[in-house]
Amino acid sequence: MNNDLLSLLPQPLWQYFGQICDIPHPSKQEEKIINFVRTFGIDLKLETVVDKVGNVIIRKPATAGMENCKGVILQTHLDMVPQKNSDSPHNFDTDPILPYIDGEWLKARGTTLGADNGIGVAAALAILADNNISHGPIEALFTVDEETGMTGAFGLEKGLLNGDILINLDSEDEGELYVGCAGGVNTIATLPYKTEVSLKNSVAFLVSLKGLKGGHSGLDIILQRGNANKILNRFLYILLKKYNIRISEICGGNMRNAIPREAFAKFTVLKRFASKINLETENFVQIIKDELSSVESDFTFEVKEVEMPATVIDKAAATKMIRLVSACPHGVIRMSSEVEGLTETSTNLAIVEAKDGMFIFTNLLRSSVNSAKEYLQEVIENVFELAGAKVEHSGAYPGWKPNINSLILKTMQNVYQAMYGKIPEIKAVHAGLECGLFGGVYPNLDMISVGPTIRFPHSPDEKVNIPSVEKFWRFLVETLKNIPTK
Repeated sequence: MNNDLLSLLPQPLWQYFGQICDIPHPSKQEEKIINFVRTFGIDLKLETVVDKVGNVIIRKPATAGMENCKGVILQTHLDMVPQKNSDSPHNFDTDPILPYIDGEWLKARGTTLGADNGIGVAAALAILADNNISHGPIEALFTVDEETGMTGAFGLEKGLLNGDILINLDSEDEGELYVGCAGGVNTIATLPYKTEVSLKNSVAFLVSLKGLKGGHSGLDIILQRGNANKILNRFLYILLKKYNIRISEICGGNMRNAIPREAFAKFTVLKRFASKINLETENFVQIIKDELSSVESDFTFEVKEVEMPATVIDKAAATKMIRLVSACPHGVIRMSSEVEGLTETSTNLAIVEAKDGMFIFTNLLRSSVNSAKEYLQEVIENVFELAGAKVEHSGAYPGWKPNINSLILKTMQNVYQAMYGKIPEIKAVHAGLECGLFGGVYPNLDMISVGPTIRFPHSPDEKVNIPSVEKFWRFLVETLKNIPTK
């Protein structure tokens, strides 16, 4: 563990966060951190349950005199998004995250930090371990696989939870209380292709696009950052029209909920056109730099000659692929007309790849309006089906409808104002929180979401504001002292 973390306050929270960083825990590979949290609860002699999908529930009785308070569920997720810079040797399966302090921020070396949702997990562990905090009955719920499908929330069964109030510790702006979130759905299209022997008298090139900022496909979609799949495809489309290139390989993006930062393609072109490629590259790079100068300053776009591939993708299918990526929507579709500055509906063209005779196009759609999400599904479905692709929707999860009359909302507003002299903002978030799913299984739960300030989650630029963590912690502890009675 990085010993620098032990100099930060609150010390127990940062100590546990450091331990979490030492445990590899990307989505769908949470066995080690599940065991860590389970052992943590058992060692404290607290009732500890692991359900059939891997969620961990730890129950802590009320402190003396607070037995009649409403039960509180502190909810976090155990997995993190594994994103790294292309020059990082980090192996998310085996290597610890390497956090470091940069002024008022904590960052990681070349990778995502995992503050989303490691800070929330650490806060819950610190509360479970501290016998000097006053509180009513507590259940700490640690869910699995939130980032790639909300498997833990989907698998949570009725009857496991006893609490009346759920405080989700997964939002990312200190001083704001979240009472609603967007729903989402994955849309995956597949288009078959065949391969052909490469044409004689051809030259092969590898295109590499790296260094885009990427980011969270919900929270950061409003920033209008470059999508690696869209940019690479735009270049290929130019070359296809001018020089009749043939595609051999293509892959871009690797996480459905992250704006794609990198994309690669290999193509061939007749030798008589080979000398044109460098100039086309220079012209194209300048165009993209001019268009994205305010949001993307450090990307690289390299085209270099490589060994000829034995085969290329059949021209008809490759042309369809390029035109589909061009036509597929990406980005903000509509802003909310009810909440100023909130994205209502968006889509992320997250992954484009050619694999085993199939083009695969992965999109993540989000909206706080279910009918808008369904219409966007139809739009994208129509785009792909008109080209003969097969489309499937999966992993749909509901939004979380705000309850402005929430008792825990009023309580936390009052507590924050008493502590910090201002009323916290009430917001909804254009991202998927598990609260929408919990509400379907436990409809009487009074829910809210709170957290420290985290920037650029789901990218190697992820960072958490250190002073905001202490404020978040103090606010959470004071809230537990003021939970209403039954």
